[in-house]
Amino acid sequence: MISIQVKKLTKRFGPVVALQGLDLTVLPGELFFLLGPSGCGKTTLLRSLAGFFIPEEGQILFGDEDVTRLEPHKRNTGMMFQSYALWPHLSVAENVAFGLEERKVPREEIKRRVTEALASVRMDAFAERKPNQLSGGQQQRVALARALVVRPRCLLLDEPLSNLDAKLRLEMRTEIRRVCKEYQLTTVYVTHDQKEALSIADRMAILDGGKILQIGTPREIYTRPAGKMVANFIGETDFLSGKICAIANGRVTVETAAGRFEGVMGDSGAIAKLGGEVTVSIRPECWVLQDRAEPLNRVQGRIGEAVYLGEVAQYDFITVGGTKLKIHERNPRYADGAQRGELCAIVAPEDVVVLLE
Repeated sequence: MISIQVKKLTKRFGPVVALQGLDLTVLPGELFFLLGPSGCGKTTLLRSLAGFFIPEEGQILFGDEDVTRLEPHKRNTGMMFQSYALWPHLSVAENVAFGLEERKVPREEIKRRVTEALASVRMDAFAERKPNQLSGGQQQRVALARALVVRPRCLLLDEPLSNLDAKLRLEMRTEIRRVCKEYQLTTVYVTHDQKEALSIADRMAILDGGKILQIGTPREIYTRPAGKMVANFIGETDFLSGKICAIANGRVTVETAAGRFEGVMGDSGAIAKLGGEVTVSIRPECWVLQDRAEPLNRVQGRIGEAVYLGEVAQYDFITVGGTKLKIHERNPRYADGAQRGELCAIVAPEDVVVLLE
């Protein structure tokens, strides 16, 4: 296992600065995700790690080795592309063997390692088939086996599941994590799918405009976003603008148009100031609907539009002041229209995230 370090990395394409002085450390054996909107720099960073792009400034280290300007084939990385990139005229086994043949590995060693790689992704029974005889999920497994067979120092994945249907994506999420952990591979994974990242990442980075906005575990990113863009990008949330009216015991109280809320700072390093303008972020599933009022962290209102989804219902909640909030209720009680009078929606202080942006 190796670590990956990115130091002050800058990459330009003409006048466009795709990466702006990035600093990042991926720990040995870690499954690390890069997320962000289109054009944020995540694919540029991945391709810089692979050696397809050479940065104008900064360093890339694999362990203690500086690979910033090393040619791609000398970095010993395994790369999985969105398109699978399988040779249509070669069998499954021949596709997996291709990288080893290019490295002049002895024939018997190739045969043994191809068999092991296919077995690890549960595709050994399909060794003689051609890619067009396989399902999308099976082709994805072959691409993964091809990346693994060269015994890479790290694995780089560029939106590998985007061409699969929802059921196959769920299956392959688990499979990719299992294989990465089994092989103890340091893995960097680019995706636009938030659920994919939240479900299998050890840690993740949110990028925008060629910069890293926040790094953390899936739980840290979701429950404690450091800024409005991160909170908005990962999952759904209600935003309420307001001013800080009290600071005490690690909690911040904010006066908003919908009411007064006590919460916590999303960015632990941010300095809250009395009277400062802030944004409050509250996830829809954190609200609790009840008939009785509470002294703090509550809004009065009524349910507008309701969408019943079985185990959960999604409501538009219209406050007395006219603010519209999103509320997700598990084991729904109000979705059928019964007891739809004025209600109270409350939220715990630890679920109220105060953002300075």
